[in-house]
Amino acid sequence: MSLTRRRAAAALAALPLALAATPAVARGGGGGRPGTLHIAGDSTAARKYADAAPETGWGTALPFFLGRSLRVANHALNGRSSKSFVDEGRLTALLDRVRPGDLVLIQFGHNDEKTEDPLRGTDPYTTYQEYLRRYVTGARAHRARPVLITPVERRRFAADGTARPTHGDYPDAMRALAVEERVPLLDIQALSLARWQELGPDGTLEYFNWVEPGQWPNHPDGKQDNTHFRPTGAIEVARMTARALRVGRVLAPHEVTGLDAPVPADRITWPPLP
Repeated sequence: MSLTRRRAAAALAALPLALAATPAVARGGGGGRPGTLHIAGDSTAARKYADAAPETGWGTALPFFLGRSLRVANHALNGRSSKSFVDEGRLTALLDRVRPGDLVLIQFGHNDEKTEDPLRGTDPYTTYQEYLRRYVTGARAHRARPVLITPVERRRFAADGTARPTHGDYPDAMRALAVEERVPLLDIQALSLARWQELGPDGTLEYFNWVEPGQWPNHPDGKQDNTHFRPTGAIEVARMTARALRVGRVLAPHEVTGLDAPVPADRITWPPLP
């Protein structure tokens, strides 16, 4: 078994153990209100509009795999780090909308790595963990359940075709914080790395925002983007996120649906700019 496959297997196997100390909370508030999954994150999860097509965040596709009793509030935004999301007041705005029983899904890392930028950069084992802890304590203060999600992997391969990790110490720092704070962890970094290894350099092209010249009006000269997703990739990452939520017992089996069903890429749409 390859290293990436072992990591993925270990990540899924460890989820029930890691979550055993934090049993699932009841979903919804009074009056049968559906529970909400709030996403705090960056461009890999964010909602995209017509000027960005075909770029797609996995948060857009997550509802395809959730039961009707659940809804998604996608607060993720391009370019944000765990630090800038807080400093801009976006965590406060998110928490103002949280109700008891909701989930707060927290995925940052891509922009935290930009340590040359004082507005966004964090250090993995100090400021990154300190900011993530603010999401955890804020969610709990609102009687919601925080869930940490390691940053989804970029498309990067070695010369021999091996998928390479790109996030340095940030995933391990988040894993350590999850243990310390007894927070459910979805190890999407390990799971996505294993999936990209399975697909290989050529097979991953349709998952990421690679487009040919003239293929999309937004990119007349084409685009080669190894960080952001096209619809196929966003759907795949949403699927692995939903599966991890179920395997980790964050969501009950009846709250997750269609994990093995195909989802056509044309179900993704890009509305006009608000």
